[in-house]
Amino acid sequence: MTKPADLFEAARAASARSYSPYSKFPVGAAILADDGAVYAGANVENLAYPEGICAEGVAIGHMVMGGGRRIRAVAVYAPRLALCTPCGGCRQKLAEFSAADAEVYLCDDAGVRETVTVGALLPHAFFTEDIG
Repeated sequence: MTKPADLFEAARAASARSYSPYSKFPVGAAILADDGAVYAGANVENLAYPEGICAEGVAIGHMVMGGGRRIRAVAVYAPRLALCTPCGGCRQKLAEFSAADAEVYLCDDAGVRETVTVGALLPHAFFTEDIG
């Protein structure tokens, strides 16, 4: 069974693979999907701002390509920030693939420090079941 600490470790390992030469702000994210697999991603910047991709978006892409469809939990880690929350766009991306009660683990160097939900991060999100 995947624990929050496992997601933290996967997010931290992903942050080490970040391509962030411009901002020098690596971020890693790790998703526990409905299929039980963990999918990780790191931010990938591009000189033509804002064409980069956030870590959460990369992890979601890995999840979709790997066959997962729903996010059960996600950990976010940035070594240069005490607790890194997903940006606004990533909050909506997470909402697209999760229920409002999906857990989001905010991590620092020691591990998970705070747990919130996707619904708490984006209380008025567009959820796919709302527009069906």
